[in-house]
Parts: sequence; structure tokens; C-alpha cells
Amino acid sequence: MDISTRVRDSVRALSPGYFAFVMAGGIVSIGLHLKDRTVASTVVLVVAAAGFAALVVLSLWRLIAFRHEMRADLADSGRAFGFFTFIAGSNVLGVRLISEGWHSTAAVLLVVAALTWLVLGYVIPWTAVLGSAGRPVLAKANGTWFVWVVASESVAIAAATLQPVYDEFERLLAAVAVFTWGVGLFLYAAAGIFVAARMLQYPLRPADLTAPYWVSMGACSIIVVAGAHIVEMADAPMVDATRGLIAGLAVVIWAFATWLFPPLIAAGWWRHRIHKVPLTYDSSLWSIVFPLGMYAVAGIYLGRADDLPLVGMVGAGELWVAVVAWVVVFAAMLHRIWTRVLRGPAPAR
Repeated sequence: MDISTRVRDSVRALSPGYFAFVMAGGIVSIGLHLKDRTVASTVVLVVAAAGFAALVVLSLWRLIAFRHEMRADLADSGRAFGFFTFIAGSNVLGVRLISEGWHSTAAVLLVVAALTWLVLGYVIPWTAVLGSAGRPVLAKANGTWFVWVVASESVAIAAATLQPVYDEFERLLAAVAVFTWGVGLFLYAAAGIFVAARMLQYPLRPADLTAPYWVSMGACSIIVVAGAHIVEMADAPMVDATRGLIAGLAVVIWAFATWLFPPLIAAGWWRHRIHKVPLTYDSSLWSIVFPLGMYAVAGIYLGRADDLPLVGMVGAGELWVAVVAWVVVFAAMLHRIWTRVLRGPAPAR
């Protein structure tokens, strides 16, 4: 099989959740920037931005050449929510670019992401859940459903971060931030109920406990970060009405995110050590790296916004766990691309 065929097959099978790679790189870069690790932060930012550009091209190629496969993903409740990673990836990358002064680029990414969030927020629940011919739909609920929450909160963070830049739109951006933060909070409750019901009503095999279940913790963490940003926003009617409530809820949600660590680690041990499911590279592994980075940034931001130094110390320590995870998974991804796409499998003897 020649390289062009392998590349074409890879595009055909491209996961709709692959923008989690951009989410992971973007949030790790933000964390490193917050701790003044400028060179490392810039390197990860460049990798994330290059990955974003490549994934946009590959996704458009897939949309044009493999529409049937993309429609199948939209109708699959186990995969469709992965499309929300485009929204989250765009906004996380945009927030990091703001630190470099790329305000216009971040604003464009926010507008595109917000409009996509609005459209997919109605389309995907219909195509993948309500309109799905396969029943029961609940049997395919999994950790990717929490990506909808992450996408919502990413819009809130981008809007809050851009507010000081665009004074003429400060009330609009404040309203967008509070609105999407609130929507994301309720979506978390809904996703949590559905995923918990699936785990209680249907057999849970080791193969079912995939990496995206970590997004449940990442979604909590990004709710905290979005809340911390809103607390720090300039005065506006929507912000003034909710600042105290959001600040208090952010602390409570951070505590829940922290509580989720042991069961998620135990689930991974049960899957890979007890039941010997091989731990090999898969694009879903970025769904572990992003929550690790998001939890770190949540601790750093919450520690600053609410004057909680212990929380900030926990976040700073967790950041290095996220950095190591990013390096390991990135190396595994490059190895997979080289051996499976560029070089191809070795011929049989």
C-alpha cells in the first residue's frame, strides 16, 4: 500500500475528536505561560497551532471526500460529541494567542467557535440522540458527552479574556461569558446523569472505560477556570448579578474535580493492569492530557482569583504532571504517524 493510499485511509477514519490534541497543547501552553516558562510555553503553542491548521485541512478534506463517514459520525452518539473538540480547541488556542497579542485572531476564533457551538448544540443532540435509529441510545453514552460542556465553557473563557481588549463590546462579551458558563453548568449535570445511568444499567466492560471518561474531570476544571475569569471581569450587569454565586460555585466544583482523580486512576488500573487491555496510542489519549492540564490551570487561576494559595500550589504541581503526559503522548503520536502512515507497516516475511 503506497503512502497516498495510507494518508487517504487515515483521513477517512479521522476521529471527530482529534481536536483534543489542540485542546491539550493549548492548555499546557497556557499553564506554562502562567508559570513564566516562556520558551517551553511557546514551543507547545507552536505545535498546537500547527496541529490546529493541519486538522482543519484534514477535516475539510474529509468533509468533501468522505461525507458518508462524517454523516455516520454525526449519527453515532458514541462519537458525535467529539465534534465539539473543534470548538474547545479553537477557543483554548485563541486564549493563549491573546497572551501573544494576537487579539484579532483570537476574536475570529471565538466568533467561529461560538457560531459552531450554537449550531452543533442543537444538531448533534438531534442527529446522534433523538434522531438516532439505534436503540437504546443510552447504551452508547460515554465520556465524550462531557466535551459539550468543555466547548460551552471555552466560549465563556474566550469571551471573558477578550473583554478588556474590546471595550465597546464589554457588555456583550460579559453576557456571552455568563450565558455559556451557565449553560455549560447545566449540561454537565445532564451529561453526568446520562453517563451514570449508562454505567448502572448496562454491563461495563474493561474496553468500555476509555480515556474520554477523564473529560468528566476536565469539564469540572474548565467550569472553574471560566468562573474565575468571570469573577475577574469588569463590571457589567450580567457579571454583577452572578459574580458572588459563580465564585462560590467555582470552589465547590474544584473540590469535586479533585475528588474525581482517585476513581479515574482506579478505572485505568482496572482496565490496563487487572484486565490487561493494551495501553497503546490512540487519539483519545489526548482526552487525558487535556483534563490534567485543565485541572492545573484551574488551580492556578482559582488560587489567584479567590486568594486560595493552597489551591494554587496544587495547580502548580499538577502542571508538571500534565507537561510530562503531553510529551509522552505527543511522542507516541509521532511514532504512530511514522510507522502507520508515512513509512507503513513492515512487509510480512
